Amino acid sequence: MYYGNYLHLDKILNSQQPVSFEEGNEPAHDEMLFIVIHQAYELWFKQILFELDYAANVFSKESINDNSEDLNLVRHRLNRVIRIMELLNQQVNILDTMTPLDFLEFRNLLTPSSGFQSMQFRLIEAKLGLEIDKRHQAAYYKRTNEGGFTPDDYNNINKVEEEKTLLQLVNNWLERMPFFEERFWQSYEGSNGTEVTDHPFWSDYRNIYKKGLTEREQAKIDDFDFVFFEQPHPTLTPEQSEILRCSFSPKALKAALFIMLYRDFPVFQTSYQILDSLIEIDHLMSSWRHKHLIMVRRMIGMRVGTGNTSGAGYLEGALNKHYVYRDLSGLSTYLIERKKMPKLPEELVGHLGFNC
Repeated sequence: MYYGNYLHLDKILNSQQPVSFEEGNEPAHDEMLFIVIHQAYELWFKQILFELDYAANVFSKESINDNSEDLNLVRHRLNRVIRIMELLNQQVNILDTMTPLDFLEFRNLLTPSSGFQSMQFRLIEAKLGLEIDKRHQAAYYKRTNEGGFTPDDYNNINKVEEEKTLLQLVNNWLERMPFFEERFWQSYEGSNGTEVTDHPFWSDYRNIYKKGLTEREQAKIDDFDFVFFEQPHPTLTPEQSEILRCSFSPKALKAALFIMLYRDFPVFQTSYQILDSLIEIDHLMSSWRHKHLIMVRRMIGMRVGTGNTSGAGYLEGALNKHYVYRDLSGLSTYLIERKKMPKLPEELVGHLGFNC
C-alpha cells in the first residue's frame, strides 16, 4: 500500500479546476482558495453525516442498555461532530483572507451555483431534525430550476427528510425513561398532586418552581404547564402558544429536564452529555451561519447571491429560524436551585447509581 494510492490523492489533488484559469478568462488567484475551502467543507460534511448515521442507528433500537457501549459511543461520536463544527467555524477565518475585490474577480463565473446547493449540508440539517416546513422561505428549498437543486440531489434530500430524524429518535428514547413509574415512588413524601399533574414529584417541582419566580416572571408558570403538561392557559394567545409549541413531546421534555437536574447520578451522566452535545451542535451550526452571514455581507454587501437568493437577507432569516434543539436548550428556563431540588426516594436512587 502506498500513501498516495490509499488516499486517492491523484483524484483529490487534481479536482481543483479554477474556472478563471480556463482559456479566455482572466486568472483570479483567490479562486483556488475558494475551491479548496469549500471542498474541505464537503469532506467534513461527509464525516458529520457518517457520525450522525451511527448515532441514529443506535437510537433506532427498541431498547438501549445504559450499561452497554452504545450510549457512550454515541456521546463520543457527537463530541467528534462538535470538534468538526468548531473547525468549520475556524475555516471561515481563512476564507476571510480573500478581499471583496479578490472575490469579484471570479464571482460572476460561479452563477447560478451557490452554497445553498450543498446537498450534504441539507442532509445534515434534515438528519438532525430541521423540518422543511420550518425553514426560512421553505418553498425555496423545493426548487429544481436554475439556482436550485438537480433532480437527483432533490430526490436524495426528500428521501432523507422522510426518514426518522435524530430529534425524533432521541424523543422516543427519552419517552422510554422508566423512572417516573409508580414503583419507584412508593416511599416519596410529597404533595398529593395538583390540577395540572397527579405525579408527586412533578407536583412538588411545579410548586418549587412557581415559588422561585420573581414578580415579573409569574407568567412563566403558564409556560411550564403548557410545555410539560399541555395545559393551555387563558392568558396565552394563539401566537404565544405557537411559540411555546415544542418539537419534543411533553413526556420527553420531562425526562430531559429530569436528566439535567439529576445528572450527577452515574446512570444519567452519559445521557446528559448526549443532550448537551445536541445543544452544542445546534449552537455551532448557528455560529457557522452567523460567520457565513458576516462574510457574505463583507464580500457582496446587499447584492443578490450567485444562486439568485437575497444573499445576506436569506442567510439572516435562516440564522434566526434554523434551530433544531431549541427545546432542549430552553429547558434552562425551568431549572430550580440545586439546594431546593426534591430528594429522590431510595427505591429510585438505587437504580440511578452503580450496582454493587
